[in-house]
Amino acid sequence: MDWSQCKATQAAQKLPDNWEDICEKSSLHKVYILKDRDITHQSLYINSDQTNINYAPGDKLTWAERGAKQVSLVGGDKKRAFTIMVSVASDGTLLPFQAIYKGKTSRSLPSKHAPCWGDATNAGIRFEFSGMDTYWSNQQLMQKFIDDILAPYFKQAKTKLGLPPNQHTLWQIDVWSVHRSQEFRDWMQDHHPTIVLDFVPGDCTGIYQPCNVGIQRPFKLSIK
Repeated sequence: MDWSQCKATQAAQKLPDNWEDICEKSSLHKVYILKDRDITHQSLYINSDQTNINYAPGDKLTWAERGAKQVSLVGGDKKRAFTIMVSVASDGTLLPFQAIYKGKTSRSLPSKHAPCWGDATNAGIRFEFSGMDTYWSNQQLMQKFIDDILAPYFKQAKTKLGLPPNQHTLWQIDVWSVHRSQEFRDWMQDHHPTIVLDFVPGDCTGIYQPCNVGIQRPFKLSIK
């Protein structure tokens, strides 16, 4: 089988026993939305998924004298990472990324003098600081993503297709607590009523969410 002993990097995700039925119902629900809201073009269906990118992984390995009984490592317990929101339309269009860094000021972000900063911002990538002691997204950053990236894309796509502004679109996201919160859903209804939310079934991300299954691995490898 050409296996070798490897150190585990994450716990295996446990699928629901009835995952096939759950995913089938989710697919049928999507079909209903697409038909009922007359969403006929692939560019109007988008899947978004957050993933963390390590740039200082906090590895436990270092150099030491052969046979040493005690090996100390400065910073070995401090992982450094940021979050990327990846979004892809069903027609293959890649939306600009939202990159989120831990910190409470813009000093947490990459320097504007960094190589390729101009190329990144010209491509529409948004660099955001979380305002918290974590690099994950939150209500405010999700709203910024929608206002600055998702909604403008949908507006441009509808204009290109000659569709009216009230044309509905479909946005598939996972069942993260922020996404399914009443606060977030109420905000979406008030500010972006034409964007229909569709949630990936719980614990089925690894087999059912397009970005997770087909995009994140090659994306992370390209960064590495």
